[in-house]
Amino acid sequence: MREKIRPLLVALVLCTSFIAVPYGFANQPQGKKSNEPKSQQYLVKEVRHQLLLLPYYSVFDNLAYKVDGDKVTLEGQVTRPVLKSDSEAAVKSVEGVSTVVNNIEVLPLSPMDDQLRRALYRAIYSEPSLSRYAEAAVPSIHIIVKGGHVTLEGVADNETDKNLAGIRANGVPNVFSVTNNLTIAK
Repeated sequence: MREKIRPLLVALVLCTSFIAVPYGFANQPQGKKSNEPKSQQYLVKEVRHQLLLLPYYSVFDNLAYKVDGDKVTLEGQVTRPVLKSDSEAAVKSVEGVSTVVNNIEVLPLSPMDDQLRRALYRAIYSEPSLSRYAEAAVPSIHIIVKGGHVTLEGVADNETDKNLAGIRANGVPNVFSVTNNLTIAK
């Protein structure tokens, strides 16, 4: 039975990766597109696209970037070192990018943090009003755990969802603190 379902799930994930685009990367520059040069708009769009295509990018990672001319600065936190190097390589491959500054932090290995990540995922995405966020290939609410301290990054549709995600995260045992950096979609 699992052998039959797995190809369907892979196809579903690939199809929904395009749906994730409006919700991902809350920390990207949100300048007025009409004032940006066309090449700048292209770089912002293409860098975002390349980062969304990374195979190990998940709800437990936070990737952000800033485009300044032909220079791209990568920021955020990732759980796998390979994601840091893959992000840099993917952005370097974008036509028009000459320099990539990689400031991505690789989170330390911790079985306790891994356990918290799973518990936080269940707490947040099992809430009926937040479960719709989990339908995208890369959910828009990212859960970053470092040493028992939790940061929620990404985008929520409204203030209620933002606050509810913070409340649900605060209710998970063994969490030392929760910082809710979710932004509200325009």
